[in-house]
Amino acid sequence: MSQLFHHSTNTLARVSIFGAVFLVAGFFGVVTLLDRSTYFTRQTEVLRQPVPFSHDHHVGAIGIDCRYCHTSVETAAFAGVPPTATCMNCHSQIWADSPMLQPVRDSFRTGEPLRWARVNDLPDFVYFDHSIHIAKGIGCAECHGRMDRMPLTHAASPLQMRWCLDCHRHPGDRVRPRAEVFNTKWEAPPGAAALRADLAKRYQVTSMTDCSTCHR
Repeated sequence: MSQLFHHSTNTLARVSIFGAVFLVAGFFGVVTLLDRSTYFTRQTEVLRQPVPFSHDHHVGAIGIDCRYCHTSVETAAFAGVPPTATCMNCHSQIWADSPMLQPVRDSFRTGEPLRWARVNDLPDFVYFDHSIHIAKGIGCAECHGRMDRMPLTHAASPLQMRWCLDCHRHPGDRVRPRAEVFNTKWEAPPGAAALRADLAKRYQVTSMTDCSTCHR
């Protein structure tokens, strides 16, 4: 019987198989890179807000503590969004006639709250508790970045599961003294590893990677 296929068919088949494998691997590689890109995580993206609030000015320049506006951050899961009355404590006297702050004055007059766009917005199936992280000595800057350097607020971290797990596997690497949790300028001193190990022991910080920790 004559040969049905040319002798080069075997080579072509091998090349096709290897090519398909590399093509599939390359596809998943590109998808992974895209998934971790700022296009999907929305890091550095500035959302449109009712008022262009500057943390750089309020926190960095003036030195207002995070807890002045985010009053429930130490005791509740949600950090809290300040009511308009908090803004008016100062702005009834300072920049009281600024056109930029007209939405604040309107909100205070009518009682209709400002509709702030959530910058660090986790999916509904993820449970995050601000208070427990603060109690364990995890600084605001670990997730939110240097807010004191942000003229307009944007997400500093990807907030993806892999990113959270990196911390949850080795939480002691990010612990700081509780007195410095709200200090965005705090930097770990020389010999920080020993300090953090001691703090982790005192604060009872442990690795928590069980699914039910965040998915309840």
